[in-house]
Amino acid sequence: MLKRTLFFSNPYNLSLKDRQLVVKSPENDPVTNVPIEDLGFIVFDHPHLKFSMKLIEQLNAFNVAVVFCDSKHMPSSMLLPLDANHIQTELFRYQINASEPLKKNLWKQTVEAKILNQAALLKHNGFDPTGLKNIAKTVKSGDSDNREGFAARVYWNTLFGKTFIRDRFGDPPNHFLNYGYILLRSAVARALAGSGLLTTLGIFHRNRYNSFCLADDIMEPYRPFVDQLVVEMYKKWPDAFTIETEHKAELLKLMAMDVYIGDNKRPLMVALSQTTASLARCFAGESRKISYPEFS
Repeated sequence: MLKRTLFFSNPYNLSLKDRQLVVKSPENDPVTNVPIEDLGFIVFDHPHLKFSMKLIEQLNAFNVAVVFCDSKHMPSSMLLPLDANHIQTELFRYQINASEPLKKNLWKQTVEAKILNQAALLKHNGFDPTGLKNIAKTVKSGDSDNREGFAARVYWNTLFGKTFIRDRFGDPPNHFLNYGYILLRSAVARALAGSGLLTTLGIFHRNRYNSFCLADDIMEPYRPFVDQLVVEMYKKWPDAFTIETEHKAELLKLMAMDVYIGDNKRPLMVALSQTTASLARCFAGESRKISYPEFS
């Protein structure tokens, strides 16, 4: 079932009644009710939003990813349940005890899937994907030669021109990419929690100050889906140097984008759960392959 994504940028009063999110506006507009079980992702982007703790408790119970924005209207934190899977302790143990060869193999798969999706995106936009496809064939265990980084330089220079530098504080459309990747990271973290995995313990990313290393790993092959949205947005708003509500609305469409895993088409948010569930099976020794989507 496709979960709904909600974005609140006005000072609404949010509460809970009969397992439904109750939305009241300060102008006394008609009250809106949304079943909690239909929600997957919520963004809070107003300093005067009000919400009840019973609502937060229920959102946690249904593993709804709640993202909070800062004073600059950028996602800055998120709320995730600590107990989202009935065999979580067992899955934690599998994940912690995963061998280095297994993790290197999983990272190889991840990098290959990312580069192939980047190649498919280039082809979709009228560029020659041959170079990236050839790079994907040379990825070694653990990506010891950093083919991911080499592919990234080719990819960005082809997609946005040779003067473009992918940088958090760089020129547009970096600001669109930043926002989209933060939303994606939040959705991946939600899916990982739902699959009973530790978001902190990555297969490649190991920054001691990063609480979402595994989310940063698993989101890599999904990044091109953000990139495609940004390509379309940049054509529409080439002179936008700030992110407005209309831009955020476009980026939130990411969660409902159709993606393919094998022959099965499903919304990206649902596909994420399939990917993270397959990762859990890899840690448990039941499989050796992560189910990643293919950009088309």
